[in-house]
Amino acid sequence: MIMQTENEKLSLTFAALADPTRRAMLQRLAQGPATVKELAEPFDISMPAISKHLQVLERAGLIERGREAQWRPAQLQTAPLEDVSQWLENLNWESNFDRLQEYIRKLQVEK
Repeated sequence: MIMQTENEKLSLTFAALADPTRRAMLQRLAQGPATVKELAEPFDISMPAISKHLQVLERAGLIERGREAQWRPAQLQTAPLEDVSQWLENLNWESNFDRLQEYIRKLQVEK
């Protein structure tokens, strides 16, 4: 198994989340495990296309697919989403907004 860097993991997660079909699938999986057929139901796309979406989600670590007889139910995995949340938190948005607010004040004073 190839080890991925944190940057590679984040890139895979963001790429997976970039597609609205995959985001909708994740929203459905947030309610609990689902079969491929259940995940495909709301979409007017082919089963091979659904399978490709699931592969992208699985590669990103956002879902895990099990085996129950002939079914392969998918289940949401939250660790990659937690990594994204942590990454966003590390951007320190609050200090950026503080700097922006200070810049706006300076502009207003210069008028």
